Amino acid sequence: MDKLCRMSTAIERVTLDDVAREAEVSLATVDRVLNNRPGVREGTATRVRQAMEKLGYRVDPLAARLARGSSFRFCFILPAGTNPFMAALGQQVEATAEWLYGQRASAEIRQVDVFDPVVLAAALDSLGTIYQGVAVVAYDDPLVRAAIDDLVRSGVAVVTLVSDVPSSKRQHYVGINNTAAGRTAGSLMGRFLAGRRGKVGVIVGSLGLRDHMERQFGFSQVLSGEYPSVELLPVVQGRDNTEMTKAAAAALLKSHPDLVGLYNVGGGTRGLGAALEESGRAQDLVVIGHELTEPARRYLLHGVFDAVINQNPGHEARSAARVLLAHCLAEPLVAEQEQIRIDIFLRDNLP
Repeated sequence: MDKLCRMSTAIERVTLDDVAREAEVSLATVDRVLNNRPGVREGTATRVRQAMEKLGYRVDPLAARLARGSSFRFCFILPAGTNPFMAALGQQVEATAEWLYGQRASAEIRQVDVFDPVVLAAALDSLGTIYQGVAVVAYDDPLVRAAIDDLVRSGVAVVTLVSDVPSSKRQHYVGINNTAAGRTAGSLMGRFLAGRRGKVGVIVGSLGLRDHMERQFGFSQVLSGEYPSVELLPVVQGRDNTEMTKAAAAALLKSHPDLVGLYNVGGGTRGLGAALEESGRAQDLVVIGHELTEPARRYLLHGVFDAVINQNPGHEARSAARVLLAHCLAEPLVAEQEQIRIDIFLRDNLP
């Protein structure tokens, strides 16, 4: 092990000066060979390449960009509003920007009403080519798909973040498998109800957000197929807004005295919790939500929520930055590193 560590350290310290000495040529000659510039005899170039191979020299992309004075500029388009998870995602993007600075790259945040495809598409169209990479919480709509495709055609790398537009030309999706997350919620709901009969309500932010649509689909698959004792009610929308989600939940609670479960697919967690507490039925229903925000944590602790399905905003922010940087550098991705996992939290395993 010690020998391997010493070998690794030695390789990391190989410089162009070392290559020049090994090949018995000037540093300028090594630079010409490295950058495929003319003026070097083939025999000399072969000797330089052999020296690089012998010493294990590897090009340092950061050093190369420093030498050229080049850098990359990225833009993160996140939802406007008061969604605590998206606020946490924005904070993590800001933290990741510090790491990007050391990689000769920068990250800027633009907040947009992603529930409005016209507004979101216009925001994407306005970017032009001033950025080399864009990460966007996307709305699956033809206008948004066209805007993403236009950016890609103009040479801008595009990553969809949290919510995907798979039919677009985007390079990568950073987020959880939302159908699997919805199926997980369905399994938890069915098991927690333990044979109780009644109705289950589903509140989404918007079915135009593919992550919400896929979660609702997975949830319905499991509950309808495996738990015939419950009846799924038609989906209602809350636009991840506290007051709208509260109103939607209150209407379900009032209209359906036999309601036994609620699944909140998106945000608006404070509104859902408030409606449950005001109804006096908080302890009677099985309630499952998403994202371990502070309101969700509090509702779990007090028994208002039974489970929360989570995705790590820090992992997603860092993954989006790594993917954009790798694309700009034409470097391969480590698939396992960029896979965002689904976490399940109960009151018993809160971090």
